[in-house]
Amino acid sequence: MMNPGPVLYEVSDRVATITLNRPERFNAIDEAMPDAIAAAFERASGDDAAHVIVLTGAGRGFCGGYDLNVYAEQSGANPAVQDMPWDAMADYKFMSRCTQKLMSIWRCPKPVIARVHGDAVAGGSDIALCGDIIVMNEDARIGYPPARVWGCPSTAMWVYRLGAEKAKRMLFTGDLISGRRAQEMGLVYRSVPLAELDGAVKRLTDRIKGVPKNQLMMMKMMVNQTVEHMGLTAAQTLATLFDGMARHSPEGLHFKQRAEQVGFKQAVVERDSGAPIAGGKK
Repeated sequence: MMNPGPVLYEVSDRVATITLNRPERFNAIDEAMPDAIAAAFERASGDDAAHVIVLTGAGRGFCGGYDLNVYAEQSGANPAVQDMPWDAMADYKFMSRCTQKLMSIWRCPKPVIARVHGDAVAGGSDIALCGDIIVMNEDARIGYPPARVWGCPSTAMWVYRLGAEKAKRMLFTGDLISGRRAQEMGLVYRSVPLAELDGAVKRLTDRIKGVPKNQLMMMKMMVNQTVEHMGLTAAQTLATLFDGMARHSPEGLHFKQRAEQVGFKQAVVERDSGAPIAGGKK
């Protein structure tokens, strides 16, 4: 196993396990985690002992998204929020780097099974949706609440997973849905009770791990290239720019101010309550 850090790596019996490892923060994404994810998937890509990869989270959650304790609650500017007027390209440089590091999951030549045992929220859903196949605890939740204010899913994977109408339904509301509902919508491959999750993941990896790495690489590349020819790169460029705009809109700046005043948890409760979003024109 690698030295303990924001991401752990281990391999056994042709299966590599990559674990997001900030359980005390619900595996929230800080500045170090995108680089650590990319490094772990680079290692897995070159590891001849690994034919298939399981991506999961330590503790009770999969990933709670970007760490709002750092990016929203603390006062003043930070890499995600600039003083006004803001430089859109400086923001894009920061967020594009994060997005492309997360996309190392998608680009990895080996199959990636996302084992979602707990909530995958906001940027955490970006991570899960970059996986090839998602097996999810039926009672865990997935969604992108910052679509209500302060974010845009920079990987754009919602569209490719769900199609236009269902993606709009999720992103117009920012709702969180259960793993059970996510399977019904076609967002995840399968949802099972938590007690059955490891068995379901193992049956899938057992079926895949005997296939030669070259065959697995060819199948993944063929599917991924089809998606990329549908405009994935252009969609991610737009989404990453919009993510920065969302954090610097009047409503986005108001959300940041509320997080500083009352804490990000209360600011999130207000954002997700269904009441009109404050800070802009009525």
